[in-house]
Amino acid sequence: MTVTLHGPAYSTYARTARLALEEKGVAYTLDEVDMLGGATQKPDYLAKQPFGKVPALDHDGFALYETFAIARYVDEAFDGPALQPADAKARARMTQICSVMDSYTYGNAIGKAFWQAAIVPMQGGTPDQAVMDEGFAKADLAFDAIEALCVGGPFLCGESLSLADLHLLPVVEYFASLPAGRTVLDKHPKVTAWAAGMASRDSVVKTRPNLG
Repeated sequence: MTVTLHGPAYSTYARTARLALEEKGVAYTLDEVDMLGGATQKPDYLAKQPFGKVPALDHDGFALYETFAIARYVDEAFDGPALQPADAKARARMTQICSVMDSYTYGNAIGKAFWQAAIVPMQGGTPDQAVMDEGFAKADLAFDAIEALCVGGPFLCGESLSLADLHLLPVVEYFASLPAGRTVLDKHPKVTAWAAGMASRDSVVKTRPNLG
């Protein structure tokens, strides 16, 4: 069996897929595609992911892209602890949190706030303060929604780890590395407590990127 995940270790979405693989105990190879260097826009990568995004998965010739699809496939195709609740309501809540993360959280917390505050200066640029401020403000609203959806317990959907935890954690860890991001998160005690509880989990430690 050969499993290859294409995507850089620093990508939040690639990390979500890696977290799923780690939690299921799947041996895999990480192909660290140079996304910032433009590798995802080249023909060989576009053949794997026509939109030039990461990650993409190959499992013995079965090709798959889109993070939630990959995470669900990993959960359902491999042995190991279930990463999706058996109960329909809990499973719907898991999917809802993942959707809130994709639609309202990532673009603001990472695409605007983290990118302007951390990546733009790293690349020698000047942050756009208006874009950054908008990112923090809208991320605050997104975390309001996630806070309200937390049901209590060590994980977002209750007593068991689910794909919702794996989907959100990489974004929260990057966002929390920013002082203004930490200020936003401190207003959301359930999310903050959840992230603290996840921080030392083996899969989380193993996949945590080193940004230098």
